[in-house]
Amino acid sequence: MNGIGPASLLILAANIGLGLYGLYSNPQLIEKLLFRPYEFARGRRRFTALTSGFVHADLPHLIFNMLTYWFFGIALERFMGTPKFVVFYVLALLVSLVGTLRKHRNNPQYGTLGASGAISAVLFAAIVYAPESKLMILPLPVPIPAPLFALGYLGYSYWSAKTNRGNINHDAHLGGAIFGLLFVAVTEPAAYGRALELLRG
Repeated sequence: MNGIGPASLLILAANIGLGLYGLYSNPQLIEKLLFRPYEFARGRRRFTALTSGFVHADLPHLIFNMLTYWFFGIALERFMGTPKFVVFYVLALLVSLVGTLRKHRNNPQYGTLGASGAISAVLFAAIVYAPESKLMILPLPVPIPAPLFALGYLGYSYWSAKTNRGNINHDAHLGGAIFGLLFVAVTEPAAYGRALELLRG
């Protein structure tokens, strides 16, 4: 299977389109789509559990997430097939917010946004299917093994969560990573066996 699958392309376009529109043309949209656990826990604005995953805090946040998605999401749809990938991505968005909901459900001031949880799930699921994959990130002159990049991604998320940078939901990264690994384990456990064989050479 070659090329970009329809779901990958749609998700990429929606993130870039809504992200740029919210940042530069309609900042009020970001507030409307923001996920607030306090409101969600009280039955209000439940739709934001999904919509918050398509708006971003700033341009670097959007670029970093979309680059990671480009490197791993396109390939993951090929591995999973489109219907399974769509289910996976939607569930990843929702499940990655569970920890945030529990942590902040009584904080009316807290809000979060971004595709970080789903992107983390995509990254870790893709690594199970292709553990030998590498990616280039400028200005680094050498290809980075995907598992090493994933560890760095989680390390950055942990540090960012501790420093509480803006409305970016860094706590969702860990939840997304765990979900990505579990989803593959449940739906295609043989992928782990193939991954071990590839890593052993």
